[in-house]
Amino acid sequence: MRCQNRSFYALAIVGCGLLFIGASEGFPDGAPADTCVKSRTNEPNHGAARTQSLATLPYQVTASGNVYGPGTQIQVTIHGHQDVFRGFFLQARDAQTNEWIGSWYETPNTKTIPECSSVTHADNRDKEQATFVWQAPKDRQGQVYFTGTIVKNYGTYWSSIIAAVPARPH
Repeated sequence: MRCQNRSFYALAIVGCGLLFIGASEGFPDGAPADTCVKSRTNEPNHGAARTQSLATLPYQVTASGNVYGPGTQIQVTIHGHQDVFRGFFLQARDAQTNEWIGSWYETPNTKTIPECSSVTHADNRDKEQATFVWQAPKDRQGQVYFTGTIVKNYGTYWSSIIAAVPARPH
């Protein structure tokens, strides 16, 4: 009986350790709202992990435009090419005032944070691409930029990404 108890306790300790490792892979339901106002802007609370150099960013983030008028919609896409990602956090900001503006359409695998014009992942499954639609305010016009973070895994992420706007042919 004593031997069985030791085996049970050893198994329980291993099981708890595996639960901890699994939970540390990423926030399964996206960034919390306080991500908007932390001292390290747009960076996740991932322990000792720090943002990677943008020069090593393996993802492409593009916006279909950067000029908005009342009710304008702009599409923003994260594309991984050969590299998958698990999470993201994007904000829309006015290019002149830097304030949060507009809102995002929520899709099945996203959740929005209206308090700071943000969208984040709603699951931590591997993603090759994610596309979002931003809605401009109904009473303003100007220029917008999209900034945020892409998370490859708990310890590897890139922050302060700014979506590129492809040049339009003349």
